[in-house]
Amino acid sequence: MDTTQRTEQQRSADRRRRELLEAADRVVLRDGPQASMNAIAAEAGITKPILYRHFGDKGGLYAALAQRHTDALLDSLRAALDAPAERRERVESTLDTYLAAIEARPQVYRFLMHPAEGGQGGDQGFDVGKHSAPLLRRMGEELAQVVEERLDLGPGTQQLARVWGHGIVGMMHAAGDWWLGERPCSRAELVRSLADLLWGRLAAAGDRAGGPGF
Repeated sequence: MDTTQRTEQQRSADRRRRELLEAADRVVLRDGPQASMNAIAAEAGITKPILYRHFGDKGGLYAALAQRHTDALLDSLRAALDAPAERRERVESTLDTYLAAIEARPQVYRFLMHPAEGGQGGDQGFDVGKHSAPLLRRMGEELAQVVEERLDLGPGTQQLARVWGHGIVGMMHAAGDWWLGERPCSRAELVRSLADLLWGRLAAAGDRAGGPGF
């Protein structure tokens, strides 16, 4: 097999994988944590063994969906952080971007972050919510890198940036989870309240010399 044939086969496999992930997304949007491999295979118009062939097992498909949505969310958060605005406005915009994402697709959020209630039997076997900690750690490391690149926090900047990154992500996740379930206030009110909590130290920190600014 020559290089051209291998490249075309890889493109075809990548395209088919994207199509299967889109089918899985449609099922997750409909069923949330109760999404099953049977339902996803049916949505894609294939058999379950073919689905396993592409992703290995349910864990492989879950990981692929988690990466797909985490990548999209991180891209949106980076865009909010890079927007040409005053620091307070960018802080609020970043918080709002996260909350808007979980509000827009609550079933996807619950699939990624919440174990299904009442247990799952038969094919209902995704370990939904089981891998939420690694997803949150990834977001915390990404935000820590942003803080380190942009803010001058004095001695121990790298360690403090990681504390801030993981602390802010933990706050967003916990507050957002509570808010999504109870809706005690508007999204705008929650954004302002969280920004107020963060603002004192963020306002005092200077931009890192040579960095892109915060």
